[in-house]
Amino acid sequence: MPKNWITVRVELLGGRDIVCDPPPGRVMLVGPRHSFGDLAVVIDSAFARWDLGHLHMFQFEDGRMVGEPDPNLDTEVLDESSLTVAETLVPGQTFTYIFDLGDEWRHACRLEKKGVDPAEAYGEPPRMPVPIWGWGSIPDQYGRRWEDDTGEDEPSEG
Repeated sequence: MPKNWITVRVELLGGRDIVCDPPPGRVMLVGPRHSFGDLAVVIDSAFARWDLGHLHMFQFEDGRMVGEPDPNLDTEVLDESSLTVAETLVPGQTFTYIFDLGDEWRHACRLEKKGVDPAEAYGEPPRMPVPIWGWGSIPDQYGRRWEDDTGEDEPSEG
């Protein structure tokens, strides 16, 4: 089995007015053909983002942005479906993933390892990127703590 897969470490720093300290994290197994769009889908799922009707974007230290091209944005955004993660990143490279450009759920990302054998890491090569390790508690994307919570009020006493 070729060992041309990578792992990407992703830590949720926070969003809305929530700071995650310590940040929860996941390690993602990513294949040679998986795009940044594929990685966005698995990050959203692994970090319990259930209302997916929000824009997202990857930002690199050199200023590049990768996401869904949007004519309403003033900046150039590279198409996430045409860039593969494994070919774009170099070992140790860091970048940021932002879910919901309004609430800005920020995730610190780093290419952790190259040359990973997917059979050894996951049992078989998955069709999409997958989380293979994780830790920490993940806040609700709207800050809700119970079923009827609006995310804006404190619980009433009594």
